[in-house]
Amino acid sequence: MQRFLDALHDRTLLFDGAMGTEIQKLELTSDSFPGGQAGFNDGLTVTCPDNIATIHHKYLDAGADCIETNTFGSNLLKLEEYNMADQTFDINRQAAEIAVRAASSYEERYVIGTMGPTGFLPSSTEETLGNTPLEDIEEAFHVQAKGLAAGGVDAILIETGNDMVEMKMAILAAKPTGLPIMANVTFPQYGKMLLGTPVDAAYITLSGMGIDAFGVNCSTGPVEMTPAIDWLNHNASHPILMVPNAGLPENVDGCACYSMTPDIMTGLMADILAKYHNVKIIGGCCGTTPEHIRRLRQMMDDLQAPIP
Repeated sequence: MQRFLDALHDRTLLFDGAMGTEIQKLELTSDSFPGGQAGFNDGLTVTCPDNIATIHHKYLDAGADCIETNTFGSNLLKLEEYNMADQTFDINRQAAEIAVRAASSYEERYVIGTMGPTGFLPSSTEETLGNTPLEDIEEAFHVQAKGLAAGGVDAILIETGNDMVEMKMAILAAKPTGLPIMANVTFPQYGKMLLGTPVDAAYITLSGMGIDAFGVNCSTGPVEMTPAIDWLNHNASHPILMVPNAGLPENVDGCACYSMTPDIMTGLMADILAKYHNVKIIGGCCGTTPEHIRRLRQMMDDLQAPIP
């Protein structure tokens, strides 16, 4: 735990890229997923652990300081959709152990336990999305966080937050682990979260809950994220995370495709790091690949190299 916090405060850290993008490249059949449920990527932790480990190694070889567990949708409420809620603790523990084993082959690498949304919006007045009891949401994250901690993660990342009440429940659920907690929200349109929360309100709400870093991930590319990062750089007292997609998604034959090349993304992120010195973690979300991370690593090393 302290080792990760020391690294966070000593230098800018590089996270890995997308897990789902790499899983799609495997072209797995439905037989590879638990219960034949194609697309249940988190379930591959159980049925195809070697494939998940290989993806972790690709990002580690590319130079990522931190890899994220394959647990974005492994909270109890999400796993309930796949009839695996009773395995929530074990799935998260196993995913953490896979990542920890991969990282142990490298020096100075860290494993981040990832917790994504439940799929419900407790702040919403919409009957279907907003009627889940808060204690159920907190318990869904609590079981997940315990599993991640048992598997040996260095920190917990609550990411792609789009509902402030849910984010608060996730933070409360993760606190008993004693691990560092990072919180990432997402702004799908016009600089606001799904239910209209702007970056200043999101940060002010969560910053007093004992988090160790705050930032933005997913939904958009680096350009669209910049206004939120600008506000955080000037106003936040926590280290800032910036984890964009490889640009905005394009609909190609019914699939979301991301076209921002590693070169373009690296140039944009180099400008971000030069301008916003409180950005202490960068990485890639949807559509990013090991090549994106490799180029970001090269750029960061060049920025940190001593001037002759």
